[in-house]
Amino acid sequence: MIDAMVQPLIETRAVSKSFGKVTANKDIDFHVMPSQIHALLGENGAGKSTLMKIIGGLQQPDSGEIFWKGKPVSITSPKVARSMGIGMVHQHFALFEGMSVAENIAFSIDGAVQGTALNKRIHEIADRFGLEVEPKRPVFELSAGERQRIEILRALLLNPQLLILDEPTSVLTPQEAEQLFVTVRKLASEGHGIVFISHKLKEVKALCDAATILRGGAVVGTCDPATSSAEAIAELMLGSRDIVAVRKARDIGNARLTINNLHIDSDEQPLQIDSLQLYGGEVFGVAGVAGNGQELLFAALSGETKSRQPDSITIDGQPVAHLGPNERRQLAAMFIPEERLGHAAVPHMDLVDNALLTNLSNPQASRYGVVNKKFLLQQTNQIVEQFDVRHGGINRAAKNLSGGNLQKFVVGREMNKSPAILIVNQPTWGVDALSAVRIREALMELAASGSAIFVISQDLDELLEISDRLAVLHHGVLGNARPIHEWTIEALGLAMTGGTKTELAS
Repeated sequence: MIDAMVQPLIETRAVSKSFGKVTANKDIDFHVMPSQIHALLGENGAGKSTLMKIIGGLQQPDSGEIFWKGKPVSITSPKVARSMGIGMVHQHFALFEGMSVAENIAFSIDGAVQGTALNKRIHEIADRFGLEVEPKRPVFELSAGERQRIEILRALLLNPQLLILDEPTSVLTPQEAEQLFVTVRKLASEGHGIVFISHKLKEVKALCDAATILRGGAVVGTCDPATSSAEAIAELMLGSRDIVAVRKARDIGNARLTINNLHIDSDEQPLQIDSLQLYGGEVFGVAGVAGNGQELLFAALSGETKSRQPDSITIDGQPVAHLGPNERRQLAAMFIPEERLGHAAVPHMDLVDNALLTNLSNPQASRYGVVNKKFLLQQTNQIVEQFDVRHGGINRAAKNLSGGNLQKFVVGREMNKSPAILIVNQPTWGVDALSAVRIREALMELAASGSAIFVISQDLDELLEISDRLAVLHHGVLGNARPIHEWTIEALGLAMTGGTKTELAS
């Protein structure tokens, strides 16, 4: 029950929203009180992001009512939401890549502060909340973790009374996440309301005062996460399905990917790898704080960035460092980039056409410029079924999928090819707990079949769960690989921030 003496900051009553035949929200009652950190939980496609887009003015409800501080309102646009005091940090970054950090922030706050005054304000907020940024840097140079900081920072610049955080820690290290929690708790203590969307139940239990759980677009329960068990919350989210990953023994084979004296110059963060071998049957993990060269590492391994020394990277003994992505795909190497919308998938193309993108070198999909639509339809249907991709039709644009469902599609598209080598950056970014387990199991099963798996991730629990060996990328240098049993979360966190050997040993 809502305290009659204290009005909720935001309240929805019987809010519904459909997209064609797909019901995203069904009669949702939801409210957030002042000084409350309120979790919104559910699987991918449960309706969380749609509800928050309605509150943030990006979508309009088909029916139902919205109340702001007890009064009925119509939130017709993000600008209206911002003027009311609602700030939102999206799961998919809403940034203009050709603009600088400061320009993006100025645009999003409607030019309220500009020039030197804006730069000063950015540094003030960044220092206050521990969000390190460089206002003059163009966004296209930034990693996902750095972009996340920009999204959070520009929301905080408007001093919102209600702050919506959609998967805010998905690309953050434990240290960065803890700093974010300090910020969130401080905001709540000052009277702000927080909506916290996350699939990480440990975070929810540690941070949130209340939780509303959605399943199939409807509210299925509410709870106090601090006193409810993770198992009880997961059962509300997922039903009574098992969410424990099963790890099976794997045989390690011959070296499939070899790196020797790889050095790639970059104005922002050069990359240096002295020596590395990745074996068939192995999952190799790379941890690191965002902005330490992960994007360049992925680009070097995928062929988006080439090297003048062909033999600095070999696939099954063949030099490939001078080859592009399609030429490497012909050697059965596949790649899953960090940014799914715009990099891994074209937003305005449907799922079938997106399935073609990485099948161009596959004669079954395309030969002499003629596309085999039947084959692509079959492959697309297989992907969405195997990876439980929830969609409104495979002929709808990729941008219409929720972030987690698009991630599952992209992962499934590459794994469906049974690659000899799979390079993946942030494999479970933004997917729900059950889907994350299924993706991790699929990666381990692929390794068990003889593939070599190279995983770059900022989810340290994930790396410790699936990796056989693990190394840390720090300032563009990949450290020595160690067997997974030699690592702990604490040792990883320290190595990622430049900790000494003495500190690591302790």
